[in-house]
Amino acid sequence: MASPATEHHIGAQAARRRTFAIISHPDAGKTTLTEKFLLYAGAVAEAGAVKARAGRRRATSDWMAMEQERGISITSTVLQFDYRDHVVNLLDTPGHRDFSEDTYRVLSAADAAVMVLDVAKGIEPQTLKLFEVCRARALPVMTFLNKYDRPGREPLSLLDQIEEEIGLRPTPVTWPVGIAGDFRGVIDRRDGSFIRFSRTTRGTSEAPEELLHAERAALEEGPVFDAALEECALLAEVGADLDMKSFLAGESSPLFVGSALTNFGVRHLLDAVIDLAPAASPRADREGTPRSLDQPLSGFIFKIQANMDPAHRDHVAFLRVCSGRFERGMTVTHGPSARPFATKYAASLFGAERDTIDEAFPGDVVGLVNASDLRIGDTLYAADPVEFPKIPSLAPELFSTARVRDTQRHKQFRRGLDQLEREGVVQVLRDPNGDPHPVVAAVGQMQFEVFSHRLEHEFGAAIDLSPTPYTVARRTDEATAEHLRGAFGVRVLSARDNTLLALFESPYWLARLESDHPDWCLEQVLAEVPSR
Repeated sequence: MASPATEHHIGAQAARRRTFAIISHPDAGKTTLTEKFLLYAGAVAEAGAVKARAGRRRATSDWMAMEQERGISITSTVLQFDYRDHVVNLLDTPGHRDFSEDTYRVLSAADAAVMVLDVAKGIEPQTLKLFEVCRARALPVMTFLNKYDRPGREPLSLLDQIEEEIGLRPTPVTWPVGIAGDFRGVIDRRDGSFIRFSRTTRGTSEAPEELLHAERAALEEGPVFDAALEECALLAEVGADLDMKSFLAGESSPLFVGSALTNFGVRHLLDAVIDLAPAASPRADREGTPRSLDQPLSGFIFKIQANMDPAHRDHVAFLRVCSGRFERGMTVTHGPSARPFATKYAASLFGAERDTIDEAFPGDVVGLVNASDLRIGDTLYAADPVEFPKIPSLAPELFSTARVRDTQRHKQFRRGLDQLEREGVVQVLRDPNGDPHPVVAAVGQMQFEVFSHRLEHEFGAAIDLSPTPYTVARRTDEATAEHLRGAFGVRVLSARDNTLLALFESPYWLARLESDHPDWCLEQVLAEVPSR
C-alpha cells in the first residue's frame, strides 16, 4: 500500500482528471465538436486548420486517410490536453453503426459521455444503441443539442423524445433564445444570465460572448427572449433542473444547446465537463470489488491501433490507468500470462501524434508503443493482482471469405490479418479441419471496406472478399460441434481464443435445432459490459 503522502498525491492527481467519450449518430457534428473543444482549450490555434501547439504539429481526431477522404470517423481517437488546471482525456468515437464495437470498447474506458444530437433529427437508431451501453454501465451522460444555428425541431419536443425513447431525464442547463435557425444565444438557467453570441469567420476562432442582464436582454431581444423565459419557467415547474445525484447515477442528463460549427455554446459544454463530469473513481474488478485509486498501478487495454505513424509503421496499445501511479520504464505484470512487462516506450496521445510521457494517474490513457504481447481486454498491474471485466464484444452479422490476390504476398497478408484482428477491425474465424482461407466476421459492411483498404495500403496485400450465406452465429462446444459439422446450412469455425462459433445460413434453421435439441450448446454471442 502506498504511503499517506503518496496516497494524497495520487488522489489529488486523479481528481484533476476528466476522461469522457463523445458519442453520436453520424453527421450529428461529433468530430466538429471535438475539434472545437481543442480550440477552446488552447490545444490548437485555429479550428479547421487544426494547427497545434503554435504550429509545431498538425493534429486532428480523424487522422486515418479513409476518414479524411470520406469525412466520417472510422476509428476512435484519444486526445489529451489541459484545460482549467485539469487534464482532459477526450475519447472521440466513430459514429457509424458499422464501427459500434470500437465505440463500445472506448466507452469501457470512459468515466462519462457527451451525447451529441442534431437538433433537426433528434434521437436516431445509433444513438439508442450507444445509450444502451451507457445505461448498462450507469455512465453519466451530458447532452448537447447541436446545429441550433440551422432550422430544426423545437427544443421542448426534443426533451420529450429523449425522455420517452431512452429513458433519460434531460435537465437543461442552458436554454436557447430564438428558434432553431435564428439562434441569438442562451440563458444559463443556473443564474438566469443571458449570453449572446456573435459569429466568427468560418468558426475558426472562439465565438465572442456578451453577458447581458435579463432586463437588457428583454429590451434588446424582445419577444424571442420573453418566449425563452416562459419555456424556462415551464422547465422549472416540471422539475427539469440540474440534479447531480441523478446525473452521476446515469438517470438524468444535463443538457446544453449550441452549434459546434459556429462555436456557439461550446465553452459552456467544455466547462461542464470540468464542473460536472466525475473524476476518476475506483474501478470494480471481475468480482465487483472496487480497486481503490491509491493501490499499486493497474489498468486495462481497451484499444490497439497500428500504423498511426506512417513513418514508423508501429502499433500502440491504449492503457486506461485505473489505480496507482504509472511511471515510464516501470515493470508490471501482464495479467493473462503472469509475465513481467516493461513500459519503456510510453506516450501521451493527441490523435495520431504522441509525446513521451514520464508519469500518469488514474483516468489517464497511456499509449504503449510496440507492445506486441498485449491484447484488447488485457490487464496490467503492479504488486496486487487484479482482473477487470471483459471488454464488450458484439455478435457479428456479416461473414466473408478472405483470399489474397497475389499468393506471393501471402506473408504480408498473414501479418496484416494478425494485426487487424488484434485491433478488433474484424473478427477472424478459421476452419480447424479444412479450408485454409479465413472467414472474416463483422458487424457492418464498412468494417470490410476498412479491412480491405488497410491490408492493401498498409501491408501491401490486396485481397478479394467473397460473401458467405451465413447470417447468424452462436457460441458452441466441441460436443455440439460434432453434431453440427457436415449439417446442412451450418459451419463450425474457431476464433483466435479457440472459442467455437457455429454459423447458420438461416435463423429459422437455428431455431429448429434449438427446439429439437435443447441440450446442445448454442449460446448467443452477447456483449459483456464492464461495471464501473
